[in-house]
Amino acid sequence: MPLYAFVKHRFCAPGCELRDEKPCPMRMYVKHFYFSDRKWYISGMESDLLHTRWQIDLPIDQEDAVTEWLMEKGASAFFREADPPMIFFAYFPPGTPLPDMGELGAFNGVSAIRAETFADEDWLEKSREGFGAMDVGRRFFVRPVWSNEEPGAGRIPIIVNPGIAFGTGGHETTRLCMELMEGLALEEPDKKLHGPVLDIGSGTGILAFAAHILGAEDITALDIDPDCGPAMAELIQINSGAARHAEPFFPVISTLEDPRLDRKFNLVLANILLETIAELLPLIIQRLAPGGCLVASGILAERQDEALLAMASSGLSLKKVAIEGEWMAVLASHQ
Repeated sequence: MPLYAFVKHRFCAPGCELRDEKPCPMRMYVKHFYFSDRKWYISGMESDLLHTRWQIDLPIDQEDAVTEWLMEKGASAFFREADPPMIFFAYFPPGTPLPDMGELGAFNGVSAIRAETFADEDWLEKSREGFGAMDVGRRFFVRPVWSNEEPGAGRIPIIVNPGIAFGTGGHETTRLCMELMEGLALEEPDKKLHGPVLDIGSGTGILAFAAHILGAEDITALDIDPDCGPAMAELIQINSGAARHAEPFFPVISTLEDPRLDRKFNLVLANILLETIAELLPLIIQRLAPGGCLVASGILAERQDEALLAMASSGLSLKKVAIEGEWMAVLASHQ
């Protein structure tokens, strides 16, 4: 089978589960990346070492044969666009003697589109340039592990390590959820969130940890992605100084049907896609205590009516809608 080069990165929509063996939906970003010498790169940096990228019109039934031929000719990585016209890309490292593109015509239905050259840029370092420290809401200060920036007066730092698990504080939906949680805490006489809390689609666990910072106890961070287990453990470890105790939340890698979750929660967080929220709403309602609240995001603002109708139809009462950019979050209560 062909060797595909796909990137784990932080530009994905909420709930995106990335794996090495399947393409990321954010094809506009992925198609500029390649893998060489055990490192991810992106084109655009001045360098004396030029790589070559071939774009090929390649029928699916010819893919294995052409990939095998390209590997024999020195190509090191390949991928195909997920959307039409599904162009196939092949990459040759610097210094590789290039075959004649015309030889592709020997394969039935295969034709060369163009050959391009580009230079190296370390993708990891480039990605860090786009993610810096930021204030979130009234109290939080989110910073990546590589930043030494200090929080402003009265702000609590949360350190994140952007990776394949969603939840860095850099996305509007995460920030909106944190801000709505802050508002809930301020409504309480003691200015604290009250558990139990369930964070569905927890990713790194940043929302679960924010709930802990806001005073909640008995917090469960749920995700179906096995990659999120280590990501949650890392977030707890690098934020141990801000935690009130050694286990700020309890990670669960499972589904909402897990019997460990068969109880009532005062607060449910769901920063996932609208389709998933709608699908899980019956179970969410079962898990919500009377008077409990749902904070839901991962919802495009243009789908506000659809989201609010789904929640109202499930018996939830709308309390607040927050919008940032193209995204929205909803605070609703269970009567």
